[in-house]
Amino acid sequence: MSPRPSCRWMTRSSRRRAPKPGAPRARTWSWRSVMTELWRQAIAGPRLRLFACGLLLLTGCAVPAHADDAIVDVHGLPRLDGAVEDTSRPDRYRVVYRVPMLAAAANPATQQLLAADGWVRYVRPLDERSALLNYKKGKQGLTVYLSGSAGHPGQSDVTYSPQRIYADLPFADGAVDLVFDETRPYLSCVVPMALDAAKALYAKDMIAIGWKPLAPEAAARWPNADLSETMPGGVRAFYGRDDNDGSRRQSPVMLTLTRRDDGRTNVEVRVAPFALPAELEAGEERAGLPMPKPTKWSQSLGGATSPSRQAKGAVIAELPAVLAFYTRELPARGWRIEAAAPGTANDVTLKVASAEETGTLRLSRNYDLTMVELSVRATEAALAARAKAKKDADDRFMADAAAMAKQVIAADEARRSAQVGAMSDAPLKALAGNPAPIPLPETAEAVEFDGSQGRLEFKSTSSVRALTGFYRATLKPAGWKEAPTVIDNPTMARLEFSTKGKAVAFTIMQMGPKVNVTADGTGLVAAAGPTAAAQPAPAAAPLEADPSSALPVPKERSATSMGRSKAPGIDTPVRLELEASVPAELKAVVAFYRSELAKLGWQETPQSAQISVDSARLAFASPQGPAVLTLGRARGETSVNLVQKNADAAAKAEILPKPGQSKLMLGNVGDADAVLTINKQTVKIAAGIGSPKTPKGPLLDLPPGKYRYEIKIAGRAPVSDTIALGAGDTWGLMVGPTGRALPLPLY
Repeated sequence: MSPRPSCRWMTRSSRRRAPKPGAPRARTWSWRSVMTELWRQAIAGPRLRLFACGLLLLTGCAVPAHADDAIVDVHGLPRLDGAVEDTSRPDRYRVVYRVPMLAAAANPATQQLLAADGWVRYVRPLDERSALLNYKKGKQGLTVYLSGSAGHPGQSDVTYSPQRIYADLPFADGAVDLVFDETRPYLSCVVPMALDAAKALYAKDMIAIGWKPLAPEAAARWPNADLSETMPGGVRAFYGRDDNDGSRRQSPVMLTLTRRDDGRTNVEVRVAPFALPAELEAGEERAGLPMPKPTKWSQSLGGATSPSRQAKGAVIAELPAVLAFYTRELPARGWRIEAAAPGTANDVTLKVASAEETGTLRLSRNYDLTMVELSVRATEAALAARAKAKKDADDRFMADAAAMAKQVIAADEARRSAQVGAMSDAPLKALAGNPAPIPLPETAEAVEFDGSQGRLEFKSTSSVRALTGFYRATLKPAGWKEAPTVIDNPTMARLEFSTKGKAVAFTIMQMGPKVNVTADGTGLVAAAGPTAAAQPAPAAAPLEADPSSALPVPKERSATSMGRSKAPGIDTPVRLELEASVPAELKAVVAFYRSELAKLGWQETPQSAQISVDSARLAFASPQGPAVLTLGRARGETSVNLVQKNADAAAKAEILPKPGQSKLMLGNVGDADAVLTINKQTVKIAAGIGSPKTPKGPLLDLPPGKYRYEIKIAGRAPVSDTIALGAGDTWGLMVGPTGRALPLPLY
């Protein structure tokens, strides 16, 4: 085997000594020369060719991976003074830190901090009211969100997230009113320079980031492209981008510069109109109405069977193309275009009609988008026909249901009669060894008696008639006086007796082959027997908390439920309500909640505590907001009602009541508008608003108290009711299709 080639020369540069005078100069080894020498030595012998291939493979894998320079490292961005990073959920592409100031103060401070670091803020088209802050620095994008810090009153959270810019366009120094879309080429701004200077600047900056002037031969693929188009008071230029430059394929853009009266220049960069689709395809319908694609966004209100419906959207196309779409699609769906209102090149309104509906189609321009608003309403004749059809269907349903009910009732009566006939009417004797203070019949079985609550239950094979006769025969001689009732038949009877300040009531009902008997009253309350002094009652073990519950609740419980109230447009609950029933003494439950809530940082308000033998009410201040614990006694258990309010979420949802006041939010899930009158105020509630997924309804600020209100809906009788509002509470009043309103606690 050939000797292994020596690699000692690879370290010459590190061990090199100064050359002797007249000696040849030592060779300096670069990476390329090292690889060349390795390759020469490796292929010198046939047996080492495999080694050469492996070496090349290793060197190919040794090329270091480059970071994505289009994504900003959010962990290296500047932060406000006093920032404390949230490290509970580490994320390479997201950082959250808390600062000791409210969001209202942290917002301008964050903007100033990022501006000093070279970040330029912009807004997205049609997103002017967004709470997000969008920034651009070179080809990197950044999104910033500020909110109240949960569990830290008076502080706020700042969130940094990278935003990839798919369509980069240059931001000029000092530009204002910046509107930019990072997902497609669009930029609108005002630059502080004259038209000629702006023209030279953008010609240079567009080329610097990869755009180049669109050549006529490149524009030839679009038949209607006109690169020589001019405009008064400004200049226009077209740019393109190679598809193979590593970025996402971009359509050619049109740069428009317009001279302003104040010496500045308006700038707009958008997709060249000739590169947009001239014929649009139908996209997903909205409210059963046509909507073209592509769209920036779209939404609907109502449905195909609603009295009124609406489709809205922002279409990425020129207005003539959108107009052509609707003049094609509407007639194909049975609509007539009856008239066109006076308009302009950027605003067109058409009147449309079908066999059952009439409406308007309005098209307008906003930025480089065509805004669509198609609103229609059913005619009075169509509404009357729909109402009649619904009434006929309801009448048929009710008639069928009544007929079926009669059949079921008749069959049940026949079954009950057969069962009654099979039961014994023979007189009954009293049961020996009775635990209750009143007699039990000898046929009683499955007896359950609770002397502390005064309740008795059992089953019997004797008839209802035999059981009523038994109690009348045994209680009257013992001094009990019967009060007549209206329920006394072969399958069900109600008996009521009283004596010496005590009372007991029986419900005797045939249930299948047996009769159920339920009795309750003070006459069944048994006195507690004496307890031996040497045998004290053992102390109950402390209650243990269920770790899976959002609010503390003992593991030892017979029932539990959790309610969450959310405001429209807000995912965070503004109110949590826990209800439970715990088989423990009231004192033990009070001790449990005082201990568990203190662990969560809740502070009790001692002056508000109200504790009696069978009830308790405790007030707390939790990190999220005020909370109230209400306890009571029922059926030998302690009932629990714990309500916690989230003040930050309520403030964000704009439903937080003023101090000492109440707030009422109105909604309407019906198909028709409603009018509410309360506290001498009249408010219109539009159909389809006020639910968690629809726009927020009207808000009223009212003093605490009990109010009577009236709701009117066209074609229906007015509906009146009352609602009680407490200080610091926010209630929702949701109007239903019939005009009845459902009160809902929101905060």
